[in-house]
Amino acid sequence: MFGLETDVFILLFISLFAACAFEFVNGFHDTANAVATVIYTNSLKPTVAVVWSGICNFAGVLLGGIGVAMGIVNLLPVELLVDQNVYHSIAMVLALLISAIIWNLGTWYFGLPSSSSHTLIGSILGVGLAFATMPENTTGSAVNWEKAIETGEALLLSPLLGFSLAIILMFLLRRFVNEETKTQLFKEPKKNAPPPPWIRAILVTTCSLVSFFHGSNDGQKGVGLIMLILIGVVPYQFAIKTDLDPSLLGTNISGIEQSIATLDSNRLSAVNRTRLMQTRNELAGLSKLVNGPLVDNKIPNEERLEVRRDLLLINSNMKKIVEDEGANLSASQVATLNANLGEEKGLRRFTDYAPLWVILMIALSLGLGTMIGWRRIVVTVGEKIGKQHLTYAQGASAELVAAVMIGVASGLKLPVSTTHVLSSGIAGTMVANKGIKNLQADTVRNIALAWILTLPVSLLLSFTLYIFFRWLL
Repeated sequence: MFGLETDVFILLFISLFAACAFEFVNGFHDTANAVATVIYTNSLKPTVAVVWSGICNFAGVLLGGIGVAMGIVNLLPVELLVDQNVYHSIAMVLALLISAIIWNLGTWYFGLPSSSSHTLIGSILGVGLAFATMPENTTGSAVNWEKAIETGEALLLSPLLGFSLAIILMFLLRRFVNEETKTQLFKEPKKNAPPPPWIRAILVTTCSLVSFFHGSNDGQKGVGLIMLILIGVVPYQFAIKTDLDPSLLGTNISGIEQSIATLDSNRLSAVNRTRLMQTRNELAGLSKLVNGPLVDNKIPNEERLEVRRDLLLINSNMKKIVEDEGANLSASQVATLNANLGEEKGLRRFTDYAPLWVILMIALSLGLGTMIGWRRIVVTVGEKIGKQHLTYAQGASAELVAAVMIGVASGLKLPVSTTHVLSSGIAGTMVANKGIKNLQADTVRNIALAWILTLPVSLLLSFTLYIFFRWLL
């Protein structure tokens, strides 16, 4: 397979299996949040709920695009993603995957709805920081901090928004719904009795939406992991999208060169002058490559990893140069430049992609995981966050807020935590119902502790494992 030596093939198989295992664990760890409300309001039987949620997750991965996946890939520095040593790449992916799986399984065992997204990002940061200690790191950059801060802000803001929006939605329901409807919405479900059909339809719809958007956001993280593995271990096949005509790359290069021809380097900061000079050299080298004779109109195998590196650096450097006050580009020039850099018709279409079989593999892993092992988290979400049984209004409000927020985040290509958003939404509905005293302090404290510890623990685990695997391999 891919012309690999036996030991490298075995390690590749182990890495791909670990990525699928992470997504499988993510399925029963995170998606339990989505089915808790329909189970505890008797809207669906548990077996039906988890199977349906698994199907919706599968569909979400297939239809969700790859924007979040590439955001995960780009958390790591370019130098680590284009390391020519295949064993270094394997050490990277095994370290971050194993550390994420360990933490996810531990929190699942204790029934704590912690975030798989938080865990994965902590693991990626740990690997990046460990790479900074390696002798081949000459740039000093351990992590793409700009992307890491953007991701961290999304993860931090989402539970606060989930909590607040759920309270607001509960207030609006109490304020504007007529008394008869309000009585039905705000009563606790009768044991083993399904809700009125219209309420049941709302709850099943919101569960479906949360499951679908969970697949479109969290599922993409698994796609990003698989692409990290493939780019690192078999770069000839996956460093760039090989079925695109290289002449398209030439067109983008010419467009970028024309855009930056008007730049006066003397007006830029010293660091951006260096970036501009580096970018011009990379553009010239790429132009020579794609305009020269190419066998079968394909970029040569041995050049593909270097081409990926150049494309990513051009994109990164130009975004920073444009933000320099001395760049003085017009709005139309910036728009043209961004079009030639972007993922739709620009340079990034050669680097930001995922084969269909990768998406299908992750969709299947997440969908199957959803159907297994869900009960521990469901019990916590349904029974232990608040002191009262979930009402129909609480279940629908928390699910609707979660679905909207995850859907918006996926559209913005930002990874957010389904667990954080939905758990905080349920907490918000409990507070809206009877105030802060309606929360179970012990459970809330344990969940908060898991949230706080997730990032440092997963970071430390992956840091240590990367050092260990580098020594071992």
